[in-house]
Amino acid sequence: MKLRQMSVAFLINEKDEVLMLQKKSNSKFLSGLMVPIGGHMKREEIDNPYIACLREMEEETGLTTQNLSDLKLRYIVIRMKHCTEIRIQYVYFGRVLPDSQVVDSEEGQLLWIKSKDISSQNVTATTKEILDHYHNLSNAQDKVYVGSMKSLKGEPTITWALLEDWELPVRTDNVL
Repeated sequence: MKLRQMSVAFLINEKDEVLMLQKKSNSKFLSGLMVPIGGHMKREEIDNPYIACLREMEEETGLTTQNLSDLKLRYIVIRMKHCTEIRIQYVYFGRVLPDSQVVDSEEGQLLWIKSKDISSQNVTATTKEILDHYHNLSNAQDKVYVGSMKSLKGEPTITWALLEDWELPVRTDNVL
């Protein structure tokens, strides 16, 4: 079974719009769909999805860490594809600083979309599920969630769990 890993980012501006990439209709992957910024991780990035996210961001938008604030991992989504491939997607959320300029790439057109309007666009079920969960959290957006994609009565859905460190801190002061 193949294992594919991707790293993507939902980048939000001061108007609460999300930067999305409208893929070209002749794209090999997700043709014609509106997707978050990001893509497949290179072999040397497997241990560092953050670096993969930054690379993809610069390739697709021209944005660098100097144009961003608060870029943090928020989700890890796992799904099975055709019973032959497991996909792991690392999902970051961050803020684009005012006056930052984006540059379209060969992959498609960049669009700023009101976050509440994204679900009505031609997006993947994964994108819809992530954004719905993110918007419903209000207080817990600094946490990391793991989601497993599945079918619920024929409709795609994600079951979420909070990713937490279960181990207690190790005491080093030798106090009982």
